[in-house]
Amino acid sequence: MYKIVNKEILNPQVKLMEIEAPHIARKAQPGQFIILRIDENGERIPLTIADYDTQKGTVTIIFQEVGKTTLALGTLNTGDKLLDFVGPLGKASNFEGVKKAAVIGGGLGTAIAYPQAKNLSLMGAQVHSIIGFRNEDLIILDDKMKNVSNELYITTDDGSNGRKGFVTDVLKELIEGGNKYDLVIAIGPLIMMKSVSALTKQHAIKTVVSMNPVMIDGTGMCGGCRVTVGGETKFACVDGPEFDGHLVDFDEAIRRQSMYKNEEQKSITKHKCRLGGK
Repeated sequence: MYKIVNKEILNPQVKLMEIEAPHIARKAQPGQFIILRIDENGERIPLTIADYDTQKGTVTIIFQEVGKTTLALGTLNTGDKLLDFVGPLGKASNFEGVKKAAVIGGGLGTAIAYPQAKNLSLMGAQVHSIIGFRNEDLIILDDKMKNVSNELYITTDDGSNGRKGFVTDVLKELIEGGNKYDLVIAIGPLIMMKSVSALTKQHAIKTVVSMNPVMIDGTGMCGGCRVTVGGETKFACVDGPEFDGHLVDFDEAIRRQSMYKNEEQKSITKHKCRLGGK
């Protein structure tokens, strides 16, 4: 059993939990993820490692309440325990030789972008971070991102905080302003990562994206997390979750993302009905 030692509400739908998992904390690296199960009847879901503390032996996860399991997870509190917490899984980020990077987080993707920016900063790289949200109420981790960035830019779709517009608007200006990036990291909605990759491809800037397709076992056996990269089938759980953004077939990934919308909605409705019946 894995104890929840801290819980924070980042916005109405997004929560942070610090989990006691010393064996995972000792091995965790930026870019990796865990798979958890709340109880013996629960489904397995992957969540990116948002942070880790080897001294305390804890791993931090950040999640949005969008499905049955994340809704159930959000009801747990400090002191409660998870049945399964497996990891670290996936390949760690490779920042060798990176002196200057742009780290971009869209919405909840900021939770995944944070450990990337933090690690680059600890390596001595110059970090320009750009985080984008639909509106001010959804902003998360801006203070943490500021602490690990040389420059932090915030965008909102409606202009309620920071700059009105999209992360690509800022990135375009930074590139055209003469910034020479060794690496651009984009993490967030597929359409955002696609747009960032299209922009950086024009300037031949190496770009890494983090893919989050449907995942079940985390070992590459089920094939549910397959993505097409450079015309080849890859599995996000073992070959990723990070891939070359210039080679990812985003259109296919977007189509696959919507395959189980109806089933997901039925599961959520059923879960809420059960809660209402208690």
